[in-house]
Amino acid sequence: MVYTICNLLQNGIAFLTVPIFTRLTVPEEMGYYTVYNSVENILMIFLTLNLAYGSFNTAMSKFEDKRDEYTSSVDMICIMLTLAFLVIYLPFRSFFNAFVKLPTELMLLMLGGIVMKNAMSCWTSRQRYDYRYKSVVAVSLLITFACPIISYFAVINTPSGLKGIAYVKAINITEIVVGSVILAICLTKGKQPFNKEFWKYALRFNIPLIPYYLSQSIFNVSDRMMIDHYIGKDKSAIYGTSYTLAMILTFVLNAINNSYLPWLYRKMKAGERKDNQKIAVYIAILMSVLLVFVVALAPECIYFLGGEPYLEAVWVVPPVAISLLLLFYSQMFINIEFFYEEKKRLVYGTAVAAVLNVVLNVFAIPRFGFISAAYTTLASYMAFAGMNYISYKKTIKDEGIPNDLYDMKKMMIILAVFTAVTFLIMPLYNFYLVRYIIILAIMIILFIKRKMVMGIINKIREGN
Repeated sequence: MVYTICNLLQNGIAFLTVPIFTRLTVPEEMGYYTVYNSVENILMIFLTLNLAYGSFNTAMSKFEDKRDEYTSSVDMICIMLTLAFLVIYLPFRSFFNAFVKLPTELMLLMLGGIVMKNAMSCWTSRQRYDYRYKSVVAVSLLITFACPIISYFAVINTPSGLKGIAYVKAINITEIVVGSVILAICLTKGKQPFNKEFWKYALRFNIPLIPYYLSQSIFNVSDRMMIDHYIGKDKSAIYGTSYTLAMILTFVLNAINNSYLPWLYRKMKAGERKDNQKIAVYIAILMSVLLVFVVALAPECIYFLGGEPYLEAVWVVPPVAISLLLLFYSQMFINIEFFYEEKKRLVYGTAVAAVLNVVLNVFAIPRFGFISAAYTTLASYMAFAGMNYISYKKTIKDEGIPNDLYDMKKMMIILAVFTAVTFLIMPLYNFYLVRYIIILAIMIILFIKRKMVMGIINKIREGN
């Protein structure tokens, strides 16, 4: 639970500082940050193979006595892949820069940042597996407070037109400095950066998953990149800001999932699968309640984040919020597929959903504007969740395991109720008093039922 709280604090402060920078810059300048993150997310798939996720947890269990050594090997894989890409990038940088609409200085900064962020992710996962939270909390808090402070002074001391680039540089240079220390510690402590066994295991596990991770990245960034392409950086920034509001809960979801995953895997090893049913339902309820508040307060939150120029983005929040609950459901199924190292079905389902997302974006964005991208994302996540559920059922059938990990009836009821409430709230965005009365009523009900609410939270904590 400590990791969850720390992650919430880190992303919460990042969320609260967004209004400062949206008011110090114009949407076109913030568009650099949106596009930079989009390109980085895609490149990170190829240069890190996402080795800090998926296979890392299974490797921590498989190589129980050599966790530090394995971590050093994973760090070195990322370094070598990044150097290989740099050799290809430099001679063709003009073409590449024109394609992604970013200058060379930001691309080089991105490559350094990818190596260091991978090192920090591996180190954090390694510490989490042994419940060593103090050092993780210290590093997280250092980055949490250093990034916005350094970025603020960088932006206010930069001329107009270059503030967006200054913002990107400040954040990433700060993370690179901290990450370089972490990388040095991991390589020194592990002492086996070129271990053949670890390289073979990591590459064999994750290379087949590249289409899956790439598809996930396409889900997250293709809409913003295509909005930038078809409409412009200003609309991409507006869409990105609305995504910041909805996606803040993605960090909550990831923090909870990363914390409870070791518990889930231990329960599965012990044959105590049914214990997961209640925990999964409780997390679904918690996520739904948090998302309802986000949807209900979307106009106020968007105004807080960006002010008047960003208000049209309020209509993006509801469909994206539903997508997030579907993402949680998908992640529950994916956890089981990872446990049994079932990768092919996972790749097929994700690839199909990602292609659907791109095709729908090509059709919808030029015709209906940037808000339509939120609905193409929702349609894609519906396909994503459905296909992962089918893959999950096939996986447990192949393993000869009863379908007793999730109470799907309750989870589908939660999804249906949440979807209905979300779309009922949307027509009330211009009726502030009615929305406030509804929000107040929900808060009163939660207060009256506070013992039940605390019981749910305690159950989740016990699971984590």
